[in-house]
Amino acid sequence: MPSVAVLLPCYNEEATIGATVDGFRKALPHATVYVYDNNSRDRTREIASKAGAIVRSERQQGKGHVVRRMFADIEADVYLMADGDLTYDPGSASDMVALLLAEQLDMVVGTRRHEAKAAYRGGHVLGNRIFTGLLAGLFGRSFNDIFSGYRVFSRRFVKSFPVLSSGFEIETEMSVHALELRMPVGEIETRYLARPEGSESKLSTYGDGWRILKTIGTLYRVERPVLFYGTIALLLFVAAFLLSIPLVTTYLHTHTVPRLPTAVLVTGMTIVAVLFFFAGLILDTVTRGRREMRRLAYLALEGPPQLKQL
Repeated sequence: MPSVAVLLPCYNEEATIGATVDGFRKALPHATVYVYDNNSRDRTREIASKAGAIVRSERQQGKGHVVRRMFADIEADVYLMADGDLTYDPGSASDMVALLLAEQLDMVVGTRRHEAKAAYRGGHVLGNRIFTGLLAGLFGRSFNDIFSGYRVFSRRFVKSFPVLSSGFEIETEMSVHALELRMPVGEIETRYLARPEGSESKLSTYGDGWRILKTIGTLYRVERPVLFYGTIALLLFVAAFLLSIPLVTTYLHTHTVPRLPTAVLVTGMTIVAVLFFFAGLILDTVTRGRREMRRLAYLALEGPPQLKQL
């Protein structure tokens, strides 16, 4: 039977962590449940330990730091990650693990379906749709819910994922990592529950939204340098061309260039556009080399074990 590790990053979740651990232990009785505490100031660690979880700590604040530590420390065939706030339905865990093993996938995303209005703030719904569409437009493919923290991974995903993010943008980085390496992935719809009384969301709609937007832009610049720098080059060249039209017209009639500053500006913009274009070409070669190395590191690890019994 494949070994399964349930990973629960937590921060001040004493109101929910006990029920969360119990839920996943019942859903996956053969799994080992790990709770990684991220500087909680309440009884999260104590309650998680009493519920039967293995409790560890990560002192660097932020979900990305916690995920990096979990992925580095824990050895398993299959990894299931969820939040410790009891918003993700543990009842979907066995189906998600079964799908990953049956279809030999590297990641299964639990797409959230919220029935209670209190479960999902309106700003989060709109932001999720916008960012999901943006990711699809930039990278060609996407998931229905790129911000879901309910995911199942294969060992080769976990051990080939560098984890560069520090906060809630970690889910976006996971999605791009899978898309860029053309990993086999799947999705399962799962209930998203309202937070129990005493539990508060750690996500800032605008602050974390801005960080996620910057992460998408950075990943696009790194992973698609030709398109990123080529777009800037094209905009500069078009602007230079439009500014040059009256200069050329005047020169054809008078054989003089009376607006010398504009001519200098057009020349400078054209030179910068060419530099941006070739910078994109050069960086694309570097990116391809990095992607090949990541792909080789991914292929060096064993895939998900065959499903025999769960």
